[in-house]
Amino acid sequence: MRPMFALLAVSMTLGCAASTKPVWEHELVDLTHTFDEHTIYWPTESGFELTTRAKGMTPGGYYYEAHGIATPEHGGTHLDAPIHFYEGGATTDRVPLDRLIAPGIVVDVREVCASDRDHRVGVADLEAWERAHGRVPEGAIVLLHTGFGRYWPDRERYMGTALRGEAGAAALHFPGLDPAAVPWLADRRIAAIGLDTPSIDHGPSTHFEAHVALFALDIPAFENVAHLDRLPAKGFTVIALPMKIGGGSGGPLRIVAAIP
Repeated sequence: MRPMFALLAVSMTLGCAASTKPVWEHELVDLTHTFDEHTIYWPTESGFELTTRAKGMTPGGYYYEAHGIATPEHGGTHLDAPIHFYEGGATTDRVPLDRLIAPGIVVDVREVCASDRDHRVGVADLEAWERAHGRVPEGAIVLLHTGFGRYWPDRERYMGTALRGEAGAAALHFPGLDPAAVPWLADRRIAAIGLDTPSIDHGPSTHFEAHVALFALDIPAFENVAHLDRLPAKGFTVIALPMKIGGGSGGPLRIVAAIP
């Protein structure tokens, strides 16, 4: 069983001294892109919409502001729940909290992704991390730092194309996870995986094998994660809480890292 991690007294033992400070005394790093008119969505999806319902002074003499929002589940910084690509998998509201709040590690693959924007992060990349930092801890959230987050919100540089619709979906080029690495990650009993690109599969994928392999094992994914350059390789906790959508296949995600 993976351990549960309390929000108010996070204990982290990833090769360093344990910290029992309450989470608000840690350095908190926001790993979430803002949802607005610039938010990047899949080329076949519409974007984020904020509609003003009320804004201004009321007859009662007080200020009042309220908005409506509309968004696809999958866009911006978001969760992919297992049911997204695996029939019978956990829906957004049923992803266990111990897969969303857990020790984090960052696998830095920026160098190889800079020379190959279609790179698939594989076992060799993950084994290199272990040689440098020790075995991936059981129950960890693995974050793949491709460096593509620096291109946000430039669609063409981030996704490899600014085209929309099916033409855009066919022209995508960005790094992702090699599906052959999924059994290796499952052996480490990871809680979840995330990265700073639009999809856990690399851009040219047409069958989304990494999604299918991960979700068949009930491992959720976080996509379009921001600011991975602000995190150490290990020794922090990830708190990744999506909108709790009943029956959802994913949803907007507020994800932060707590560094002691």
